[in-house]
Amino acid sequence: MVPFERGSNGVTKLSHETASGRDRHILKRETGPRFRHRDACNNPRVSPSSPARRPVATGVFLLVAGVIGWIAAFALTVEKFHLLQDANAALSCDFSILVQCRANLDSWQGSLFGFPNPLLGLAGWAAVIVVGAALLAGARFDRWFRILFALGVTGALALVIFLIYTSIFVLGTLCPWCMVTWAVTIPTFWLVILGVLGDGTVPLPTKARRFFRSASGWVPAITIVSYLLIAVLAQVRLDVISYL
Repeated sequence: MVPFERGSNGVTKLSHETASGRDRHILKRETGPRFRHRDACNNPRVSPSSPARRPVATGVFLLVAGVIGWIAAFALTVEKFHLLQDANAALSCDFSILVQCRANLDSWQGSLFGFPNPLLGLAGWAAVIVVGAALLAGARFDRWFRILFALGVTGALALVIFLIYTSIFVLGTLCPWCMVTWAVTIPTFWLVILGVLGDGTVPLPTKARRFFRSASGWVPAITIVSYLLIAVLAQVRLDVISYL
């Protein structure tokens, strides 16, 4: 039998001991794992308990591309120092009239901002290496950082496009280490830009985000098309095949 007690106002109610016991039972039941799981699912402000998957492929690519780009920038910096010490020095990247880096390093376009362009590469590719390593370590960047990084990569591609035009249509040369820089800058740009456009970093309509998210899977194909376009331009302008 459930004990009752009568209050001063004449209302019959459960005794304190029974009510307390029932409350403890309800509290125990509702704070169990099942209740917490249901509450987390129904509350839109609660994040899922499972951690987000690391962008391992992106991190690995940025790390590898950054190392390759940094090596190319370092090699060009060393060659520039050789030229500053001796204008007639034999450079290791000079193979022929067509394939050389001397003309590129000696031109005003080679020091576009008042100092050798490879110094930009040393700093820029170091940043790419750090971001790639951080992603592999599980880092998560704020929206402002992702946008800033994407702007930096876009600036790098703009500079590369200008230097490609200069090399092919003005200087008439193909700089070996410069081409290595082109080769890693292009896919880095597509990977980063399609990523921030497809993951919601940049506010876009749902259909646009879905399109860019799908396009990010085509980065290798887009990169190959970009390479082929440069190769066609070089062949038409410089007749590269005749030098082989």
